[in-house]
Amino acid sequence: MSANRWIQLQTEVPRQQTQSAEDAMLDVGAVSVTLQDAADQPILEPAVGETPLWDSCILKALFPSTIDTEAVSLQLQPQLQTQLNQELRWELLEDKDWSQEWKKYFKPLKCGDRLWICPSWTDAPDPQAINLLLDPGLAFGTGSHPTTHLCLRWLDQQNLNGKTVIDYGCGSGILGIAALLLGAEKVIAIDNDPQALLASRDNAQRNNIADQRLITCLPHAIPDNSLADIMLANILAAPLIQLADNITQLTAGDGLLCLSGLLETQITEVSASYLPSFNFDVAGIEDEWARLSATKLI
Repeated sequence: MSANRWIQLQTEVPRQQTQSAEDAMLDVGAVSVTLQDAADQPILEPAVGETPLWDSCILKALFPSTIDTEAVSLQLQPQLQTQLNQELRWELLEDKDWSQEWKKYFKPLKCGDRLWICPSWTDAPDPQAINLLLDPGLAFGTGSHPTTHLCLRWLDQQNLNGKTVIDYGCGSGILGIAALLLGAEKVIAIDNDPQALLASRDNAQRNNIADQRLITCLPHAIPDNSLADIMLANILAAPLIQLADNITQLTAGDGLLCLSGLLETQITEVSASYLPSFNFDVAGIEDEWARLSATKLI
């Protein structure tokens, strides 16, 4: 695809105006709108049903370079019901193939001694390593978030040969596929989002995983008598607590448990939901996020 010239409009908006501002930009011809944090404000775990945003956001709207910037600024003022036209900043972007530009932000990621997560368009840094091919797709996990990275590093340390693994809340399937590449015999990948199950199957095929080795299912359709030698659940603290009984029952005696998606401040609350059935190890911590690992008591 040939490169096109684009012009970018940037302004700062409060959280309450982000939706109306985005709609206004699209109405006047923007081909894309992105939001960034304007004040280095961290967002950690959202409440159930909440889509979190920063209190102050930088809005960037991309337009074809042929746009009449003065006309657009005049159109936006009444639509946004503010004097934002005084703060609008227009910037001509250099010629690039923007459909490919995003790829430079995704690079191979080493996860332990044996495992690498590699975008499909890059060469594996270590061809002799275990290389999991994963492209950013449905935003279900690429390995770069601390919670996923913590789980992958833990998996890399385990003896998975011949094991049955359950990946509860599988998302992109990254943890289950990593387990298979590291020697697991079978993975049951569970998620309440059918799109996540589709992404998991697609990613398994990209990594030449045989269909029968990765079983995907919704929570109500878990195969009878399923029992995990290794249970993985990289979700959030609230569902980890809510699903504690289910996850415990699906884990075999002397089986290993790996929980993530929780903050360091939530370790005690989450682990308490799994006692006295599990003996916990020292938690792994990365950037305020935690990974809990444990062994189920027989």
